[in-house]
Order: sequence, then structure tokens, then C-alpha cells
Amino acid sequence: MKPTFVLPVSALIVLLAACGPQPQAPASPEAAASPAASATDTAPAAAVAAQADAAAPAPATEANAGQTTYNRSCSICHATGTAGAPKPGDKADWEPRLAQGVDVLYKHAIEGFTGSKGVMPPRGGAGNLGDDEIKVAVDYMLSVGG
Repeated sequence: MKPTFVLPVSALIVLLAACGPQPQAPASPEAAASPAASATDTAPAAAVAAQADAAAPAPATEANAGQTTYNRSCSICHATGTAGAPKPGDKADWEPRLAQGVDVLYKHAIEGFTGSKGVMPPRGGAGNLGDDEIKVAVDYMLSVGG
């Protein structure tokens, strides 16, 4: 028994290959050598490239990386104060923690901590986060009023 799908699949592959970008030859050898022709030929390409650059997202910064990590992993507890988590902007809750220094905050966020006010699981329970991701998330919380 012969497979009946080979011919339609082959035809589809040929059609799709024909849809790809096609090389364009200059209209004439004189046009290819003409500076005016090449300036006008590249102008649309330059405009398209400029539009693509303008539409590209801004490069990630430490601040928005911290916010992204906070939103994705930390806000689950810190936004509501679950398990004693200090909420960003709650100065009274952050003050005794900050008095210990930011390195202690990093250590507790990375390694975990059980204190009189609550529990911080290691890496906030997000074991896939690296130390630097944890640190920028802590920095973000502090920057918004920790």
C-alpha cells in the first residue's frame, strides 16, 4: 500500500519554499552602479530598520529585573503580608529588618529564615531563582519603600 500523503506534502513544501524572500537583481547594470539608485534602494530598508529599533523593548535593567522577579515570585507573600512577610512600603515592618543591614536581608532571602514575626522560605520558595535574582528583588522592595 502506497502512502497517499506524500504528493500533497511535497507540493506544500515546494509552495512554502517559494514564499520565502527572493533575491532581487538590479534592474540594469547601470542602475546598480548609480549612487542615486543605491541611495533610494537602501532608504526604505533603513526606514524599516529604524522602525524595528523603535519597536524593540527597552533593555532589561536591574530595577525592572527586580520588579519582574518580585511580581513573579515574591509578591505572592509580600504583597499581602502572608506568613509575616514585610509588605513593600510598610516602613514599620521593614525598619527592624533594615537595621540588621542589607547583607542580612539578602542572606535570609537566599537561605531562608524563621523569626519571631514570620517565616521566609529559602529563595521565597522559588528554588529556580539565582542569588542575583533574589538580591535585585530585595533591592526592588527596598526601593519602593521597604
